[in-house]
Amino acid sequence: MEFADKNILLVGASSGIGLATAHLLHGLKANLFTASRHESPELAELGTTFLPLDVTQPLAATAFDSLPDTLHGVVYCPGSIRLRPFERIAPADFRQDFELNVLGAVQVVQAVVKRLKKANGASIVLFSTVAAETGMSFHTSVATVKAAVEGLTRALAAEYAGANIRVNCIAPSLTDTPLAATLLNTPEKAEASAKRHPLQRVGQPQDMAYMTSFLLSDHSSFITGQVLPVHGGMGRLK
Repeated sequence: MEFADKNILLVGASSGIGLATAHLLHGLKANLFTASRHESPELAELGTTFLPLDVTQPLAATAFDSLPDTLHGVVYCPGSIRLRPFERIAPADFRQDFELNVLGAVQVVQAVVKRLKKANGASIVLFSTVAAETGMSFHTSVATVKAAVEGLTRALAAEYAGANIRVNCIAPSLTDTPLAATLLNTPEKAEASAKRHPLQRVGQPQDMAYMTSFLLSDHSSFITGQVLPVHGGMGRLK
């Protein structure tokens, strides 16, 4: 995959899947622009162009002024894992998850879509979860908001197909990131999580980074409006 001279905006790049994707794209020679609330030391080592951004707040009109006039790709990585019994999730919790996962993506895409149109072949990558398709106990909030992300993916893909902007979504299962640390912090938890996957392991950030880079690349130029499962067969195989 070739990313030389391609400008990519990666939102939520400070850790986990976002950081793994930043490392991969940096190695593939992309002109990488990263945005998150804080620039982690690991991200700073890459020397990307960093933009401070809190996606749960209204975007300032100048938030992306330092971006080039043309963008070839946008990846929106921020997410949440709020696993509780339904009766213990307050409406405010649902609202908070919606603002982070859905409205954050909405306002980022709205802010940069004119730049994407200028690429004459751009790609947007969003993130869902296996739980949006496969019902799982205690996943009501994350499943609800990520299902909205999947709807957003398809609607944007339809609306911007004429502008040659592709929009796709990755649906991971449990991935070994800081966000999931409490779910994998003992050997027993890690083993139990691995056994729930037909491939007998949990996802790694690099698994998602490889799919992300493929969806950003010209190799996926005939793929749009898709929710692509990267979950080791969970929910599909017995």
